[in-house]
Amino acid sequence: MGNDRLKTPHAVSRLRTERLARSAKPFMARGGIKGERCPGCRLVPSHCICALSPELPTQAGMCLLMADIEPLKPSNTGWLIADVVQHAFAFAWARTEVDPALLALLADPQWQAFVVFPGEFVAPERVVHELPVLSEGRRPLFVLLNATWPEARKMFRKSPYLNHLPVLSLNPEQVSRYQLRRSRREDHLCTSEVASLCLELAGESHAAQTLQAYLDVYTHHYLQAKHQLPPDLQGAAHAQWRAVRSEMSPPIGPEL
Repeated sequence: MGNDRLKTPHAVSRLRTERLARSAKPFMARGGIKGERCPGCRLVPSHCICALSPELPTQAGMCLLMADIEPLKPSNTGWLIADVVQHAFAFAWARTEVDPALLALLADPQWQAFVVFPGEFVAPERVVHELPVLSEGRRPLFVLLNATWPEARKMFRKSPYLNHLPVLSLNPEQVSRYQLRRSRREDHLCTSEVASLCLELAGESHAAQTLQAYLDVYTHHYLQAKHQLPPDLQGAAHAQWRAVRSEMSPPIGPEL
């Protein structure tokens, strides 16, 4: 295994590079030999999954507003979204300023933006639970607050440029399968799982299934590396990945 093909840096990768350039000291992620990680998938080189990177041509877009160090964390799943979703954007969030490119994206007439956030914290008139029928030529853009839950609540409250947007409140029946970070609530999904649900609502079932299977493979490789074990290429995660991959026409990316 290994990164045997050159990947064009996606939005989260570029944001990570920009954030590292602003750092006064190097960011030291856990794991790996002397912290060594693949720049393409952030796993230790022996467990690299870059050969699986499955960008799909989706109509829906994803806009990630990322808390300060989220782009640097190997456990960040916004990176996986940008690997899969063709129209993925990523911006650093700051309380005192906003990237003009983010404002331009939210105002772009080809997109109808929805902030994905629990409806219990929002005025009822802003909340939707399903995607409305959009006018011709417009596509859904899901704005995801990529942060810990306390950070995400702060970001939502202190981002006035989002106040005019409808809020998509998801009601997931599933319990999170994400194992790389802990949440006190079982109904809290990781960012990648939220993106999968949004893609389902947008009628992009195959992209949703691909993103979920990709998350499961990434999680498996991450945990196996953490415990200094080789990845199980015949295990459940890879079996599900092969099943999803077999539905691609044409197949995207080689099998490990």
